[in-house]
Amino acid sequence: MPVKKTTTKRVKASEKPEVEKIQTEENELKCIAEAMLDKKAQAVCSMDLRKIGTAITDHFVICNADSAPQVIAIADNIEEQMLVKCNRKVVRSQGKENAFWIIMDYTNIVVHIFKTEYRQFYRLEELWADAEKTNYQD
Repeated sequence: MPVKKTTTKRVKASEKPEVEKIQTEENELKCIAEAMLDKKAQAVCSMDLRKIGTAITDHFVICNADSAPQVIAIADNIEEQMLVKCNRKVVRSQGKENAFWIIMDYTNIVVHIFKTEYRQFYRLEELWADAEKTNYQD
């Protein structure tokens, strides 16, 4: 009886199966939300932007805090937890010098940490109202 040869194809990280990619994104979103809540962030939510054709990323994660030191503490905790739990480094980060709106770019997820009055002023959730929104709480 002839033996059939089978070949196995190595899958690159960029070619992960879709289910695995979704699970990874869910874990990363949860990690970010938990890191925010650990530092007492308020109104933590994520927005799924994948169905919006003009979106620059797949997800936003948004929160606010009442003081600049707390905004910085939230950003630092996200950066640390994403590195430890998800092995992800932030690609770009802006706003720590003023600490009224810190943006952290993880390519597929963009994190927005606002001082409360700036979140109320910019109203990102209203700008992206077509996105599916998930709220997180303790």
